[in-house]
Amino acid sequence: MTTATHETHPAERRVDQLLAHYSASHRHPTNELIHFIAIPLIMLSLVGLIYEAHPLAAYAFIGASMVYYVRLSLVFFITMLAGSALVLALVHAMGAQRLALCVGIFVVAWIFQFIGHKLEGKKPSFFEDIQYLWVGPLFVLSKLFERIGIRW
Repeated sequence: MTTATHETHPAERRVDQLLAHYSASHRHPTNELIHFIAIPLIMLSLVGLIYEAHPLAAYAFIGASMVYYVRLSLVFFITMLAGSALVLALVHAMGAQRLALCVGIFVVAWIFQFIGHKLEGKKPSFFEDIQYLWVGPLFVLSKLFERIGIRW
């Protein structure tokens, strides 16, 4: 795994560096809109697919993700913790249809993500560094937080 290099101010927090880099390839309004819808759906489907493999694996994945988020920002961590609880509740509610629903959601959401990046004219950030798969949800939250005046 490589770490992206960024031109940043020394006092800039790591979370802000990651969001700035991620935002650079997510400026097209349609691509942004697609991401606001597709990223939560991908999160839901990914957790559901992992849950189908083994329920404890889904909880371990979420736990590891929370370690990543708490190291970046307490506000993002708390929000992602609440969001993960909601995702797990939805995964449980899917019941016997979980696998089919999650596969369908996953495939359709990724198709839209790639359409958005085609419009943007830039490749997805995670092609450069896998950690951007975890930054994507923070990007969505950061835009929401900016609108309602919450600083992370």
